[in-house]
Amino acid sequence: MYAVIDIETTGGSALHEKITEIAIYLFDGEKVTGEYVTLVNPEKSIPPFITRLTGISDEMVINAPKFYEVARDIVEFTEGCIFVGHNVLFDYGFVRQEFKMLGYNYKRPVLCTVKLSRKLMPGFRSYSLGNLCNSLGITIEDRHRAAGDAKATVEVLNRLLNIDPSLNGVPLDGLHPALDKDIFTSLPSTAGVYYFQDENGNLLYIGKSRDLRSRVLSHISNTNGSRSLELRSRIASISYEETGSELIALLLESDEIKKNTPPFNRAQRRTLYKYGVYSFNSQAGYINLQVAKLSSSGEPHYVFTSFEEASAFMTNLCRRYSLCQKLCGLYHNQGACFYHSVGQCRGACTGDEKPDDYNRRVESALGSMKLPGENMLIIDRGRDDEEKSAVLVEKGRYIGFGWFNPEYTGNDLSAIRECIHPYSDNRDTQQIIRSHLKNKKIHKLIRF
Repeated sequence: MYAVIDIETTGGSALHEKITEIAIYLFDGEKVTGEYVTLVNPEKSIPPFITRLTGISDEMVINAPKFYEVARDIVEFTEGCIFVGHNVLFDYGFVRQEFKMLGYNYKRPVLCTVKLSRKLMPGFRSYSLGNLCNSLGITIEDRHRAAGDAKATVEVLNRLLNIDPSLNGVPLDGLHPALDKDIFTSLPSTAGVYYFQDENGNLLYIGKSRDLRSRVLSHISNTNGSRSLELRSRIASISYEETGSELIALLLESDEIKKNTPPFNRAQRRTLYKYGVYSFNSQAGYINLQVAKLSSSGEPHYVFTSFEEASAFMTNLCRRYSLCQKLCGLYHNQGACFYHSVGQCRGACTGDEKPDDYNRRVESALGSMKLPGENMLIIDRGRDDEEKSAVLVEKGRYIGFGWFNPEYTGNDLSAIRECIHPYSDNRDTQQIIRSHLKNKKIHKLIRF
């Protein structure tokens, strides 16, 4: 069942503006089976330009119900439905924010008729509701009023369903007959890890994404290449785990691939990384650094997906710590390195700088490659508005992750720590955490 929804508001920001009207039409794919339309008292003045656009004035909404008075009706009316809108994130964002202010986490699977129209009906100059309806010959009654726009969106949805009954633009041919197609509309657009299984329940592929819905649909829609076609044909079921946090999605994916070794994760079974920075002492007593392929004989200080990435990292490290290009494996000619000629290398390659002085800078450079040695909790978003996620590092080692409700734990670190589930520490997890800390993709860092 689809709940086709349109709202009118006092402005464009869901954080600062309010809903003035909402219209909901229940559509079963063939006919409208129910409708709910009401003005809403926004409890603030409606700007004049909004009144000119929508025709809704302060006088019209003064005696209308406030949002909290219609909230239960909206929850019950849309229960079990897909939330449909033309530019759905606008309508869904406002409705979610109104519920959030009431302390309620309103969640529905969403479907955007703008995105689907572009995909299934390409070639129109504009996909705004008014222009698209003109192109399709759909008459909008009461433009810029919730009921009129919602009715027009129902007509657009109906046209889209006639083109693609799956309503995702997903090619259905070649898919496993046991695969439940309803999963395509129920997938959440949140961060997490997804799992593809065959008809016997065996794992075929494990992946992660900031948007589970988009990533899974991209796999199912990919018909390019024999390997992609083989994977599509063998997927008999799809499951997923929401993480809320992209960092936890990365950590969970890495752990799951190593434990399960799915056949279609061939490149990721061992490690995503192929090169590392190694160190050794020369006969003269200098610490040398070298980029080399990963091997089981030694533990690298830092790892990379490509030689080019590793070389660029080493070049920046040399500049930052005034290291010698020759002793970092970046200069292979006879004599002093190029940096020495421009005064950037202090003479380790010519013996002019003492090993102890040079090695202190190398140790500092190596220290910059490690996770901070102290204990820390990396706090990030949770799986819903009420919770947060936490990744625990102790003495520079990754311990695990979990989720907690700040309302119950407060700032009690021991209570947050009790929510942590243990996971293995390895070079991949270290690199994932380092990268996130470096790129500041986290909400909060607590050192203790």
